[in-house]
Amino acid sequence: MTYKSFIKPFKLLFVTALLFTLSGCSVYNFTGTGKIDAETFQVNYFQNNAELIEPGIERTFTLRLRDLIQNQTNLSITDTGADLIYEGEITQYRVSPMTATADQRAAQNRLSISVNVRFTDRKHEDNDFEKSFSFYYDFSGDSLPSGSVLTAALEEIFERITQDIFNASLAKW
Repeated sequence: MTYKSFIKPFKLLFVTALLFTLSGCSVYNFTGTGKIDAETFQVNYFQNNAELIEPGIERTFTLRLRDLIQNQTNLSITDTGADLIYEGEITQYRVSPMTATADQRAAQNRLSISVNVRFTDRKHEDNDFEKSFSFYYDFSGDSLPSGSVLTAALEEIFERITQDIFNASLAKW
């Protein structure tokens, strides 16, 4: 028996053991969600109930939340009967001055958005919650929250709010 023929079975055994060890580690994944005891999710349409209405942001927000969950988990999206359900409403859309110039004009404004979320986990009711999430975007007092300013603001605000919702519901952070 040669050295190579003696070592070959041990290499094969080592590689097999390594594969079994790594495949059994489903407690943590790269999104930080851990093991999710669900197969499906649904994101119901988030109504815009804010006093100041910006048309279309409710659709944009609903799609952003749906896409984030779909991209960061292996869950399947469905319209009814899901294991995990996200629903709620946009409760605040507010523009307020943050700093003033010497002639009492706004030097900087802040767009704030708040979203009330009801999360239902049909398999584990103790995970259910209703919680408000909010974030803001500061922009120049010379600008209006429209066009490219609004696009940039919504991008940043919705990225933060949807990630916070994901963390609260699935990552448990």
